[in-house]
Amino acid sequence: MTALRRLVIIVEDSSDCAETLQIALEAVAGVEVLVCLNERGVWPMLEQHAARIAAVITDLHLVSSDGFKLIRRLRSDERFARVPVLLVSGDSDPSTGSIALASGADAYFSKPYSPSAVRKKLEELLC
Repeated sequence: MTALRRLVIIVEDSSDCAETLQIALEAVAGVEVLVCLNERGVWPMLEQHAARIAAVITDLHLVSSDGFKLIRRLRSDERFARVPVLLVSGDSDPSTGSIALASGADAYFSKPYSPSAVRKKLEELLC
């Protein structure tokens, strides 16, 4: 019987950004990557795979919500409270990174970011 791989969920409404991240993260050993292109679909995905969630990577600015709201919801649910969350954003405000970390994100990457840097940080957080 094959062991279930740890699951990383990418929440990104730009399919190009999501695909780039997915390709980079699939190189992480023992990890499966799922993409959610809208915030409405992420919670059902989290519920369905709760026992396997290893990390969540979310964009800050989603179509009808924001990454901070998702982080707050994750942190308030005991199943996901300790799941590493990486936030990516094209926000030009220099304080966004510190706000992200204060809001419960484990890492922040400003767009344009290096997908390999995100992968490296994910690997560190999963150790």
